[in-house]
Amino acid sequence: MTGTSTRSRFNRALPHLPVITDIPARLDRLPWSRFHLLVVVALGITWVLDGLEVTVVGSVAPVLQRHDTLGLSATDIGGAASAYVAGAVIGALLFGWLSDRLGRRQIFTVTLAFYIAGVGLTALSWNLASFALFRFMTGLGIGGEYSAINSAIDELMPARLRGRIDLIVNGTFWAGAALGAGASTVLLQGSVLPVATGWRVVFALGALLGLAVVTLRRWVPESPRWLMTHRRIDEATRIVSWIETRHGGPGHITETLETVSIYPAGTFGLHEALRVIIGPYRGRAGYVLVLMAAQAFLYNAVFFTYGLVLTRYGHVPDGRVGLYILPLAMGNLLGPLLLGRLFDTVGRRYMIGLTYLLAGLLMAAVAWLFSIGALDARLLTLFWVAIFFFASAAASAAYLTASEIFPLEIRSLTIALFYALGTLFGGVAAPLLFGWLIGQGSLGALSAGYAAAAVLMLAAAAVAIRWGVDAEGRSLEHIAPPLSSML
Repeated sequence: MTGTSTRSRFNRALPHLPVITDIPARLDRLPWSRFHLLVVVALGITWVLDGLEVTVVGSVAPVLQRHDTLGLSATDIGGAASAYVAGAVIGALLFGWLSDRLGRRQIFTVTLAFYIAGVGLTALSWNLASFALFRFMTGLGIGGEYSAINSAIDELMPARLRGRIDLIVNGTFWAGAALGAGASTVLLQGSVLPVATGWRVVFALGALLGLAVVTLRRWVPESPRWLMTHRRIDEATRIVSWIETRHGGPGHITETLETVSIYPAGTFGLHEALRVIIGPYRGRAGYVLVLMAAQAFLYNAVFFTYGLVLTRYGHVPDGRVGLYILPLAMGNLLGPLLLGRLFDTVGRRYMIGLTYLLAGLLMAAVAWLFSIGALDARLLTLFWVAIFFFASAAASAAYLTASEIFPLEIRSLTIALFYALGTLFGGVAAPLLFGWLIGQGSLGALSAGYAAAAVLMLAAAAVAIRWGVDAEGRSLEHIAPPLSSML
């Protein structure tokens, strides 16, 4: 079984007496309840905030080129977008490592504070340097949220519902995108506030939204799965018992549940974690990296610069950019909502492959039609709606895959690592590349960039069908046994 040789290397340093617990099984058999809804709302806000940020930057980008705002160039805007993504990469790695060591709950409190401070200061930016710095700080918070939040949600959700819930939670990114597009449309028209002030208010909305969720997170407990591998079995048992008492439903006390035998090993060092990833889990590591890189390139290529594409090639007025981004956000939101259930029924492998395939084929069509000048702003937007209906479910499934196919003790770090690697390839490079391509003013140059995104999505589809992991309905401990387990 995957990971056996690694566990045997580590077991020599672990206590001799294992702990036998049914905590994972008790969590997996729970019915859907208000507790799960609280977790989804309080932690899922991460994707709402990130969606708000990405869309706001896309909508505000043309306005920031005006001399009465920051007077940025297209290259400057692409660079600031890359600063945000670079911050997200660093934040994911730093806070992902800390999340495995200190716990999910402590870290998602700190990362939310980073986000609130960063986006609030962005609203006060006075030049390119300050704008890029505060975008970097905002990215630190968002990147850190990804690893801690994905770990916590997957470890608290029942196995039979984990796929659809995770997709829906990741899909709420686009609720934030819709909010950002709507706010940008209202505040950048100049009728409510002067444009020179309106763009600042748009960013300030993100800080207010972050503050609103601070109270909700106080009620989200630490992951019992994390606690049980960090010598805190009693605390984990109390949390699970509390959830069962309030939300467990009838008959939960009399059930005979499967147990897992573990050594409460605490934390594994970075070197040990990397040995696991590039050793027995290297096949899964390559699979996740392909999924993350392809979706990151596609999304960051389009959304960070779409405002510039609309104004330069579609002749859309600056203040109306949000009207075109809003339907894209809705298409992205509907994809995971309508397709999520199929990832738990049809299965991960086939649904991931299918969604990447359809998004890649449609993207190839856009590249060709754009190169011959056959797409105006409205038709291009319709194509994006169709593409991202499938690509949104595909991207959400990539994050789901990264969080469920690696051992519990290094789960947050592996999410962070593959998010970082995928984003460095697709997220940092794409905004700079596409900012430069747009600056060339050539339909052919931009079309080539779109074609590259299509090729990556099609390659990811083939990899998913060939090497995907059938994780639907299975306990996390069965998909990837804890490093400290004796199964």
